[in-house]
Amino acid sequence: VKTAIVLLAVPFSAVGAIWYLYLLDYNMSIAVWVGLIALLGVDAQTGVFMLLYLDLSYEKASREGRLRTLADLQAAIVEGAAKRLRPKFMTMATTFVGFIPIMWATGTGSDVWKRIAAPMVGGIFTSFVLGLVVYPAIYEIWKWHFAMRRARAEPQPAVLAAPASRMN
Repeated sequence: VKTAIVLLAVPFSAVGAIWYLYLLDYNMSIAVWVGLIALLGVDAQTGVFMLLYLDLSYEKASREGRLRTLADLQAAIVEGAAKRLRPKFMTMATTFVGFIPIMWATGTGSDVWKRIAAPMVGGIFTSFVLGLVVYPAIYEIWKWHFAMRRARAEPQPAVLAAPASRMN
């Protein structure tokens, strides 16, 4: 299920890449495909880490007995996503800083490098924004509709009371 969540959310980073390619008037080429493949790899990696943080927060709340309602689940998800905010921002910022010289370059071969960097620049931004929305939303749907409801629907084993002892 977690693999499916990552694969469902990864295309959202491609949206930003396509829009940025459109704004720069770049056609699809081998260099653009290389940039897209690199972008999807980075987005999948950050998605796996987002799910790790969401799982850790969910398990912690479950251990502490704080998962009774949908609001409890949402609070646990927000807690996990908030812990992932700074690392995700740092990934985005370092990618932008690293690709700015490539996007401004004018020398020999820069036209190819720009087409490799452009999908990364556009996609990392949407990956940052949508990754903080899409992963938690899909995770909530999965946990609420499949895990928590099923656990509540299963019959709980009856606890037999010990017979009362007579005081003679």
